[in-house]
Order: sequence, then C-alpha cells, then structure tokens
Amino acid sequence: MKKLYGVIGAPIEHSMSPLIHNDAFHQKGYNAHYQAFHVEPKNLKEAVVGMRALGVSGFNVTIPHKEAIIPLLDEVDDAAGRIGAVNTVVNRDGILFGYNTDGRGYVEALKEITSLSNKRILIIGAGGAARAIFYTLAQEEGIQVDLYNRTASKSADLIHEFSLGHLAQTISLDEAIERLGDYDVVVQTTSVGMFPKTDESPVPLKKIKQGAVFSDIIYNPYETKLLKDAKVLGAVTQNGVHMFAYQAALAFEHWTGHLPDTDRMKKLVKEQLGGISC
Repeated sequence: MKKLYGVIGAPIEHSMSPLIHNDAFHQKGYNAHYQAFHVEPKNLKEAVVGMRALGVSGFNVTIPHKEAIIPLLDEVDDAAGRIGAVNTVVNRDGILFGYNTDGRGYVEALKEITSLSNKRILIIGAGGAARAIFYTLAQEEGIQVDLYNRTASKSADLIHEFSLGHLAQTISLDEAIERLGDYDVVVQTTSVGMFPKTDESPVPLKKIKQGAVFSDIIYNPYETKLLKDAKVLGAVTQNGVHMFAYQAALAFEHWTGHLPDTDRMKKLVKEQLGGISC
C-alpha cells in the first residue's frame, strides 16, 4: 500500500515540496506520494485529526501553522520545543512527533561554503526562521552573534528567551550599516526582497569584509537584491534554495531513515524557478 506524506499551509499552491519529495521517493524506490494540503488556521485542529485518522505517515508544516500545531501533537523534540516551531511531523503508530529541521537545515547548508568556528555573525530579522537559525547557530563553537530587527525589542526578547546574552546582542539599523565590515557571515531571514518586491533590501551595503558570506533564506527570486549588491562588493553568496533542500532532506530522513540527494533537490528547484544562476 502506498504511503502518504504531505505539507500543510496557507497559501500552499506554489509549494515546491511535492516536487522534490516525490522525486526523492522515486529515486529511493519508496512506494509513497507527497501531497500539498491547503489548511486555513481555523481548520488546523481538524486537519491534524484528519492526518492521524487517515494514517498519513508524515507531513511538513509551513506558514502560518508552525507554532500553532505544537499543542496538537503528542510529542515535540526538545529543539523544536525551545524554538517554538515545528515544520516536520512523523506519525509513529498513530503517535504524532514534531521536529524542526529549519535551523539544522540552514546551518548544514551554510557549512557548504564556510566554517562557522569563531565567526562573527549578523542575523537580520527576529521571526520564526531567525529563531530556528539563531538557536542552532548558538550551538556552534566560539561564535559571536548580533541581531538586527526593525523592532529592536523582538531581537532583545529572543536573546533573553534563549539565555544567550553571553554570545549575542541586538543592534540598530545604523549600527548594522556602519559595522557590516566586521561580520564574517550575514544571515538574512526576513521576507524583504521576496517576489514580487524584488527591488527591496533589508539593509543598504556601504562596506563589507572581503570574502564575507552573505546568505539569504529567500529563493524567489533566485538572487535577491541583497545578494546581488553583496556579490558586487566581493562577498560569497548563498540563496535560500540550499536551506530549503537541506531542511527537506532532514524531514525525509525523519520519515524514512535515509537522506535523499540534496544536490538533486537544489537542481529541481533551480529548474522550476527558471534555471537562473546566482
């Protein structure tokens, strides 16, 4: 009998998760199908009950349900509990387990292009993605992290909540602009620059450290204005396709015990986006 997997969110029509997961199931020889399900917030509880009743083997969770789904699950992984968000659910004999692969997926992608040991990092944003990335980066050795968010209190609250004042501080926009040259890695976690507002950037670039890494979790457009500007100034850049592929691969591993081909996942997303290279 074919196993069923999926993703729930709203909106969900343009999700690329079915594309990469169905391909991964095919490549690994699993008799399984992955389906996108549009679920409005008011219907989340009923949707989770339905997933359990139908015996769905596992599913991803995306905006706007990552936080709201937690009390509807039977067990939640420690990291997902600390982060306060779940993006992957595994059904084990009717018991629903929640995990967060966003943070680890991002860090694994970042390690493709740089070592993180003893790096100075700026995270732009303090939302759900920033929470997962900040928490996971904090487990790395010897890093120092600054957080810039338009609402400074949100980044300050995030640092306090995770008890990470010993390695992190919040800074203003002016400080971020003036001190960009101090950072080895800049991580952009907001929606600024996402399609269709592709001419926007969360912070203007005056000077940066040569060879610094600029990473944007957005993958549509394939290359944001921030990444274009950073590349002109000599940065190494990475877009959100890499995080997307790694977090998906880690979800796949939770479901099957095997990692799929992340390079193939990235290639499929790139082709779907029009084959533009950054």
